[in-house]
Amino acid sequence: MNKEILMAVDAVSNEKGVDKEIIFDALEAALASAARKKYGEELDVRVSINRKTGGYDTFRRWKVFADDSTELEAPERELRMDDARDLDKDVEPGGYVEEPMESVPFGRILAQTAKQVIEAERAQVVDAYKDRAGTLVSGIVKRVDRNGVYVDLGANAEGFIAREEMIPREPVRSQDRIKAYLKEVRTEPRGPQLFLSRTAPEFLIELFKLEVPEVGQGLINILAAARDAGVRAKIAVRSNDPRVDPVGACVGMRGSRVQAVSNEIAGERVDIIPFDDNNAQFVINAMAPAEVTSIVVDEDSHSMDIAVSEDKLSQAIGRGGQNIRLASELTGWELNVMSESQAEAKSETESLALRETFMKQLDVDADVASILVQEGFSTIEEIAYVPASELNGIEEFDEEIVKELRTRARDVLLTQAIASEESVDGAEPAADLVEVTGEPLAKSLALKGVRTREDLADLAVDELVEAGGIDEKQAAELIMAARKHWFEAEAKV
Repeated sequence: MNKEILMAVDAVSNEKGVDKEIIFDALEAALASAARKKYGEELDVRVSINRKTGGYDTFRRWKVFADDSTELEAPERELRMDDARDLDKDVEPGGYVEEPMESVPFGRILAQTAKQVIEAERAQVVDAYKDRAGTLVSGIVKRVDRNGVYVDLGANAEGFIAREEMIPREPVRSQDRIKAYLKEVRTEPRGPQLFLSRTAPEFLIELFKLEVPEVGQGLINILAAARDAGVRAKIAVRSNDPRVDPVGACVGMRGSRVQAVSNEIAGERVDIIPFDDNNAQFVINAMAPAEVTSIVVDEDSHSMDIAVSEDKLSQAIGRGGQNIRLASELTGWELNVMSESQAEAKSETESLALRETFMKQLDVDADVASILVQEGFSTIEEIAYVPASELNGIEEFDEEIVKELRTRARDVLLTQAIASEESVDGAEPAADLVEVTGEPLAKSLALKGVRTREDLADLAVDELVEAGGIDEKQAAELIMAARKHWFEAEAKV
């Protein structure tokens, strides 16, 4: 029996790569648990395995309390000092006394021990990798199935690359050496714990850190990346040293560095884009190889209209919209690409609409409205609150015209604000709604457009919960109360 324990510890330690002491602790805990199940769950049991001989002893133990302490809460595992001194004359309050008890056979707890060892092993893996999430890892492919790829990372750790995290159509075989991005570390009772990716933009960034010393040294920053995995990618780079060309450093001598990265990701073509603090210029850079002829920025909608020559439109869009999509992901802006003629037509349409707005709201003629549009004004707020010097700088306007335009613009904004307040104040609930819900809730609902009992009756429970800030039970009761007259009418028929 003694030899059997030592052999089991050695076998599990070698196979699983778990420290022997962890396995001994697991065995002791499992033997103690088995003894409690046999002799009584209420007992406090300790098992000690001799690390050299494999022999083990089982002890029942009690915690010792002073004689004047209150009533013992668990007499099966607690003793007063007088009784404890019969077992150990040197014991002190707070200590433990023990007496040997019959041990359970080792064979009964093999399955339980294996489970505990596996749990210890999995906890060890999570602890080793929890601080490495967001970094590059490499290993040997153990197996490939329809769910994904399992990678041996060494030190008894296994990573998993889900099918959707693999580069499409990339050939991967057992025993291949492979790199991946450690996307997430999760504590799971079974299955994978280390989740890897080869399609994440961060994987591309980590590969460049590996291939380009200037990136690893902090001389060059890779600020963003966008990928159509296995086909094409764009990265944005910026140099922290004016003497270092970020694009040239990432490309390498005769393209050696970017080619090394490309080879690792199934030949994916990588465009290296110089970052620019000017958003419009950054977008122009990101649209490469297409040349942008004009660009219009809309800060409010966080979008840009990009114009290119007619013969470059397909290049700017890319196959299946690839180029424009990657540029948009890289820059974080919504991009609308069009030909020069389309951009001119859109600009003309928007200018006419804006001119009509100025003519109507400011009560000015077409000439004045056209000048405002040409000078770049797009809202009444801009006319009302930009520094007067900007309007005075317009050649066709004198101080009197500028003063009148600003006054009219502010009057328009004031009128709109008053109308908005009156609209809110005028959202009074009908009497039949107040009757069902009470006045406070009725007023709150009226502001959301629910002003009558019929409006309330037409709502679904989740809609009323959101509109009224009440729970589902109350919402259901109110809706049924609002529909009560429906059922009464049906009964009369």
